[in-house]
Amino acid sequence: MKIVRVIARLNVGGPAKHVVWLTKGLHAPDYESLLVAGTVPPGEDDMGYFATEMGVAPVFVQEMSREISPKDALTIWKLYRLLLRERPDVVHTHTAKAGTVGRLAGFLYRWLTPGVLLGRPRPCRFVHTYHGHIFHSYYGPLKTRLVLLIEQTLARLVTDRIVVLSQQQRQEINEEFGVGRADQFVIVPLGLDTKPFEDWRARRPIVREELGLTKDDVLVGIVGRLTEVKNHGLFLEAAALCKEKFSKDSSTGPSGAVRFVVIGDGHLRATLEHQARALGLAEDLTFLGGRRDLENFYPALDIVALTSRNEGTPLTLIEAMANERPVISTAVGGVVNLLGEPISQDIEASFVVCQRGLSVPPADAPAFADGLARLVADGALRREIADRSLQFVLRNYSRERLINDIKRLYADLIEGKTGAVAASGGKPTLPTTS
Repeated sequence: MKIVRVIARLNVGGPAKHVVWLTKGLHAPDYESLLVAGTVPPGEDDMGYFATEMGVAPVFVQEMSREISPKDALTIWKLYRLLLRERPDVVHTHTAKAGTVGRLAGFLYRWLTPGVLLGRPRPCRFVHTYHGHIFHSYYGPLKTRLVLLIEQTLARLVTDRIVVLSQQQRQEINEEFGVGRADQFVIVPLGLDTKPFEDWRARRPIVREELGLTKDDVLVGIVGRLTEVKNHGLFLEAAALCKEKFSKDSSTGPSGAVRFVVIGDGHLRATLEHQARALGLAEDLTFLGGRRDLENFYPALDIVALTSRNEGTPLTLIEAMANERPVISTAVGGVVNLLGEPISQDIEASFVVCQRGLSVPPADAPAFADGLARLVADGALRREIADRSLQFVLRNYSRERLINDIKRLYADLIEGKTGAVAASGGKPTLPTTS
């Protein structure tokens, strides 16, 4: 089976790792996989090194980038020519821009053939994965409506299967935004390589010593690109409020200090550094930049935070759980499924304690600060959440399970099986609604 996999760019983040793992995992003798990627723009960290480390050599289409551009027409033409050359059985696109240009090129490939006159288009299947979506919190109303119209049209005309990462994401994309039919959707959770995290206890002192922390200090970190949708400003506001809370009543805090770190880089770094100084966090918060040693910095953290306005299923939270780190996050997208059911029913609390982390309403800095303060002060709760989270990730988010799910998806697609399937475990749980 020949697969062409297309992603807009290999920038730092979960989607880049995802496509490299799949390209590496679907190999000879049963598969031939080709990864096609675009250009990483200035201001974003390039993750091409990860593909190199995994022995994956992408084909780069220089004109393909994140933003809408006149170059998109050339990108579509180049992808069409590539498909003519490769003659794939499956074209699998990832992320919004690659999904648009890749499927438009696929439409040309499928139908621009003399066989159409005899009712025989080229026999190729098209799959698109939503790692998140851009139907809110990215663009203004007019551009958002245009993007949504494009996605609805592509789902109808040139998509055989739509892959989402969680049930919550399926409900948003299919039911709330009206993209695709329910029977096109397949839920395939993320997967990751957990082996680098197995000795996290031995690695815990590395970054903590670098920061001058004692064993009693509590380190709260946020991991991700410094871009608008990640809403790091909310994290800074919540950190300042949390600091203020403990300064007023030190008896409720930990025996050591509370420190904060921002791990990641992006075009908002200077703005966020200025905001941190204005909030009085100069002595309490450190920007560590775009570090690659995740096997060292996750163990150093006591709490991992996420403040996004919009998410699919964030790999950073899964990586945190694989390191037995408790998490706190805004309740957006697939995060809802990741955190699990509520276990605390305190109606006066501004946050919810769930099975695998604390859930906070989006864009609510006081609520996020309250949740942080609860986790900082309650070491027993942190350990309980961390233990449940690790077991959950080991059961459900292995790289091997991801690869097997995608193999099963492709096999069912080629064999012409219908009906959406929650691929993990192969149980036909969808569609639940039409």
